Amino acid sequence: MKTLVWVEHDNNEMKDATLAAVTAASQLGEVHLLVAGQGCGGVAEQAAKVAGVGKVHVADDAAYANALAENIAPLVADLMGHHDAFICPATTTGKNIAPRVAALLDVMQISDILSVEGDKTFTRPIYAGNAIATVESSDPKLVITVRGTAFEKAATEGGSGTVETVSGPGDAGLSSFVGAELAESERPELTSAKVIVSGGRALKDAATFEEVITPLADKLGAGIGASRAAVDAGYVPNDYQVGQTGKIVAPEVYIAIGISGAIQHLAGMKDSKTIIAINKDEDAPIFQVADIGLVADLFKAVPELTEKL
Repeated sequence: MKTLVWVEHDNNEMKDATLAAVTAASQLGEVHLLVAGQGCGGVAEQAAKVAGVGKVHVADDAAYANALAENIAPLVADLMGHHDAFICPATTTGKNIAPRVAALLDVMQISDILSVEGDKTFTRPIYAGNAIATVESSDPKLVITVRGTAFEKAATEGGSGTVETVSGPGDAGLSSFVGAELAESERPELTSAKVIVSGGRALKDAATFEEVITPLADKLGAGIGASRAAVDAGYVPNDYQVGQTGKIVAPEVYIAIGISGAIQHLAGMKDSKTIIAINKDEDAPIFQVADIGLVADLFKAVPELTEKL
């Protein structure tokens, strides 16, 4: 089976999310990558070095510069004539491209897979991760998104894939890139951070969130996350949100401060290696998944913890 993996990148560097998708694809058979962008030759060279990759298809065109799904999907659909499966990381952009590819191929998409059980059999979470479904496709072509936290990342060195230039339909004329306002931070990105400190609604306001959470994150060199309640209340920007409707993370250590543990939040972080919860409510659901729980007033406990680190 030949599998085509879409490479997520910024035209300069390949994103880590791609590496988990490569691992999933390698369990199906031969792995080919698709690098679509503008001036993305450097990314193609990086992609060719990924362990297990046989071939890298490069589509260098202004139409693909900003990864507009309306332009990339027809390109992928054309390449699927020579591939049996198409895999995307389950990121914001990946989840935008994959459904369009599935529609063009007239097949059902299999979303957010956790494991590969056979050539056409996979597991995926349902009911916010409270149950795991085993699904089998009967379609001639597969379109799959991969939950990055469920697969090990493929090695970025050791591969010797060949690079091949391909062309596609170009600009579909259905959308245009207007601009992007990207949050810049020296902190590690949430989905790749080894330690994450997250705050919830109990932190009262944006100033208090900054005062309590940031010093601890600084001491630990951690990424900062938040519950949806904290984001909706305006404490922090939307890209800090962890959960079913935010980012799915699985760091080495996840510290949940003032987070009750709604099922939607747990769906985004319960695969973390070690979960530490600080909450004054001893009946908070977060303690059911926590490895270490501290029932205490966060406004006293967290500054004390920060001071002793």
